[in-house]
Amino acid sequence: MNYIQANTGGRLHAATEPSIAPLDRGFLYGDSIYEVWRTYHGVVFAWDEHWRRLENSATALHMRLERGPAEVLAEIRRTVAEYRRKVQGNGELYVRLQISRGAGQIGLDIALADRSEYVILVQPCPEIPAALAKNGVHLSLSTALRRNPVQALDPAWKTGNYLNNLLCLREAKLRGADDVLILNLSGEIAEASVSNVAFVSKGRIVTPPLSAGILGGITRGVVLGGVAAAAGLEAIERTVLPAEIPSMEECFLMSTTKDIVPVGRIDDVPFPLREGSAASRLKGAFAGYAADYARAHPDLRL
Repeated sequence: MNYIQANTGGRLHAATEPSIAPLDRGFLYGDSIYEVWRTYHGVVFAWDEHWRRLENSATALHMRLERGPAEVLAEIRRTVAEYRRKVQGNGELYVRLQISRGAGQIGLDIALADRSEYVILVQPCPEIPAALAKNGVHLSLSTALRRNPVQALDPAWKTGNYLNNLLCLREAKLRGADDVLILNLSGEIAEASVSNVAFVSKGRIVTPPLSAGILGGITRGVVLGGVAAAAGLEAIERTVLPAEIPSMEECFLMSTTKDIVPVGRIDDVPFPLREGSAASRLKGAFAGYAADYARAHPDLRL
């Protein structure tokens, strides 16, 4: 396992060392929120967008953020510096910030929490395995479970509770797939376990709307906000049904750590990868966008 550097409430330590109290509500109840950033060219990408989503998650959970972005970024820099001291190389980084409501007396009432606690984790940004880059990801539709509905626990909130994703992914893995494609309660395509999904239909990018009950992914937002147009592609949001999968020309995933990842097949429906595909053009345009962002934000260099 790669070395992972942790920072718990300002204390730097190896992530393999214990750091939270057994009464921590994030541990007991999943009563926590988190965000993951990555670097491009050594610069934290989409810092403000991730921070706004963190604030939105905190508001939804009635959780007070006791530290502002400047203080958190300073702690991230400390954590990265310690990571660099222990690990040679200047590769791109994965940075995770998790904030728990805190510890306190056992019980569900949020008034029992004492004060929020944070943990920062730094490790190498995961790379796409060569086989997946060549052949694409194999997805499988979840049939035993559906995405938890907005009216119960909104997937737009990035919380520490990922049992729905975990169990859906387990089902797909048992069928030999790399990842899962989850449906909502209406039988519409929602998202993968930790990625948004998009298709190409008649040369146009199609991705499920937020109303399908999905996370508002940062990469998804960047694609819809201009990167698709930079690649010469139109991108729209609309409901996508499983019955449409065989008629789709391409499929790809969108996530912070891996940006654009082509899908090779969904169950028995293949999506042959080819040069000049919409996904490859989009990936190239995204790389250009990330490089421009890094040049424009030297203040976010780690």
